[in-house]
Amino acid sequence: MNQPAQIARPAARSAAVVRKPFCGLIDPILVEGPVAFSFAGSVDRAGAAAAWTWVLRDIAPDLISAEGVANGAFKAADLEPLMPELLVRMKAALEKIDGDTESMRRFRAQFAREHAREELSVVLAALRARALLTKAQGFGKAINTIAEDGAVGTALQSMPLQDAQIAALLFHAAVGQVANPTRLISVVIKLSGNASEAAIARNGFSPLVDAYLAHAQNQLQHLQVSGPFADTDLVCKSLERFHRLVRALTSYIEFGRGSRATQVLSTITKLVSDRIEPRLKEVVTDLNQAMRRPREGLDRIDEDRLLAAINGMYLLSAVRDSRDSLALNAVFDQAWNQSGQALEIHIQRSLDLIRQNPGEATSGARLDAAIKMAEIRFNPEYAETLKRARAAAERRV
Repeated sequence: MNQPAQIARPAARSAAVVRKPFCGLIDPILVEGPVAFSFAGSVDRAGAAAAWTWVLRDIAPDLISAEGVANGAFKAADLEPLMPELLVRMKAALEKIDGDTESMRRFRAQFAREHAREELSVVLAALRARALLTKAQGFGKAINTIAEDGAVGTALQSMPLQDAQIAALLFHAAVGQVANPTRLISVVIKLSGNASEAAIARNGFSPLVDAYLAHAQNQLQHLQVSGPFADTDLVCKSLERFHRLVRALTSYIEFGRGSRATQVLSTITKLVSDRIEPRLKEVVTDLNQAMRRPREGLDRIDEDRLLAAINGMYLLSAVRDSRDSLALNAVFDQAWNQSGQALEIHIQRSLDLIRQNPGEATSGARLDAAIKMAEIRFNPEYAETLKRARAAAERRV
């Protein structure tokens, strides 16, 4: 009877370890899967977790207590004093792997990750620059408060632009904190004297562009738009962030037709759009099913359907605001137009029912939901007009 519980506890602890590879020291540059494109300034959390497991098992079992890591007793403060020795061992191990074909073969089989060696290089660089990562996050936050573009430019030029690897890591950590990505790009263009991708690269700002692309790709993790765990608010915020990042690049920088950035933008735009499209096609169906009265039996509100309908309107509104960065024009136009028409029909029907029976609670609740959706789909002024129409209908005898 006790055995399953004893087995389950290490699994739970292992999950906690995976969430905090290297005790959180490189969290500012971690991204979540799916990762279609890798960048020098970030690493997939699963890749970092695999690297952490490698360190615990093969590199420093005598330095780091596996049990302490598993039970959460081993913290970043405990790891920090060990870092000089740990970095020396990791570097030596990687040099040995790189110099021996058989070692490399076993290494790849052990990690079972296509880009494990490249990921370890990023992890190693991030560990060396770990003290700078939190400073870079502070730099990103500070950018939001600097009023003068000249001061922003001076701050950007203080980054280690001559060291592409370190710059990539620091820019990635910083961009995650920047509220207005467009402003940063416009300042970079001024510093470069030209909006072309080549000019930006010559001035050392390619790692900043890569950071934008990595953060845009990283929004995919939040675009779970169906199922019991869908968080529509998070989806909408991620769409907005994706749009801000992509528009900051595509509206200001002149990318070459065959450049990697162009390829990345095209691919991640399709990946994001493909995740959203099926849900857009359900918006009108959810609306109709939520607002339609049962043909027989007791009239009651289907709370799940109603919530799905309202969430669908929020999603539709978010897509409208982000459509220039998505490949959803045809699907969006159809859902937008049909939802507006259907909503007006349901509002009119609900008002008629209220006029016939002002005290009927179910019809009133359904109309309240319709007015909320009208506020999202149309505008607050129209919703206020509908509220007055409802009040007038309820006053009728």
